[in-house]
Amino acid sequence: MDRDKILLTPGPLTTTLRTKLAMLRDWGSWDSQFNAVTAQLRSRLLEIVHAGKTHTVVPLQGSGTFAVEAAVATLVPRDGHVLVLDNGAYCKRAAKLTQLMGRRATVVEFDEAEAVSVSRLEAALAADASVTHVLVVHCETGTGVLNPLEALARACEKAGKGLIVDAMSTFGALPIDARTLRFDALVAASGKCLEGVPGMGFVVVREEALRRCAANSQSLSMDLHDQHAYMERTGQWRFTPPTHVVVALNEALAQYEAEGGQPARLARYSANCATLIGAMRDLGFEPFLREELQAPIIVTFHAPADPNYEFRRFYEMARDRGFILYPGKLTQLETFRVGCIGAIGPNEMRQAVEAVADVVRTIGLRRMGRAS
Repeated sequence: MDRDKILLTPGPLTTTLRTKLAMLRDWGSWDSQFNAVTAQLRSRLLEIVHAGKTHTVVPLQGSGTFAVEAAVATLVPRDGHVLVLDNGAYCKRAAKLTQLMGRRATVVEFDEAEAVSVSRLEAALAADASVTHVLVVHCETGTGVLNPLEALARACEKAGKGLIVDAMSTFGALPIDARTLRFDALVAASGKCLEGVPGMGFVVVREEALRRCAANSQSLSMDLHDQHAYMERTGQWRFTPPTHVVVALNEALAQYEAEGGQPARLARYSANCATLIGAMRDLGFEPFLREELQAPIIVTFHAPADPNYEFRRFYEMARDRGFILYPGKLTQLETFRVGCIGAIGPNEMRQAVEAVADVVRTIGLRRMGRAS
């Protein structure tokens, strides 16, 4: 197969040729032209969530998890107390990094097949006044479940608590409006729904909150307050920036704007998701989540009950046909995941399911219902 394999994962993603070509030029990290790209990129990111009047963007070298860790370390005082709403693997990761940063963390657990509960959040905040911040994952990509961000934000604002949102898999695709939704930090990354390449995280931070964060972080490289202050003063990154990643993301954002921005991106991903689920159901595969909880980002499917099914073989055969799937992230059930995001459309989703159908025939799978 001549084309690159289609990445049906939650990131890295399939990117356009234009985005790839943007990385063929070398840039000086302190050069005025690169500084201009950084400034334009930061402005574009703020516009996506209508945050220009109240927030700033602090980019950071590294993965999205780096940026979540930086947000916690910077925004939460060392004697702060974070309430983590946990309905999946990435929520658990957020709780772990909070504790590793030396902050107190309380975890409110939910079933992986359910969205987090606003009423339970309200009860937890009422029961413990020491909580200073709430951390929530907007789309828990361990399953694909969408959590009710707007209602959670209202509860946090009413209780006077800071809100840190892991929007890694929703930023740029699902509507988020800082004019009506109050948050201290919204964390995302280059290699997700903006369809850049991995290597840069960023945090949309409420400026009022950031001003109070000097000396909170015990990390030199992950101090968003210092990163922001230096960038505002000089236009430069404090340490060597991922220049090719930054330029590729800026090019990807130009394409994002030309496509029609967030509404158009959501429409394409929703069409991808509907195409995928419908075609996979026709083959006998069963989605893990109820329809009303499913975000159009990544879909978890139950593994077939057929004794001939083994994920590694299934994965490799799908890869040989040009499509990269993703393993499951659940602890109690065997599943696999198929992403709906990236520079792909419903046609690629249909091709992917045709490849899966060929794998099913080749292996001889007959019992497609969920494994017990």
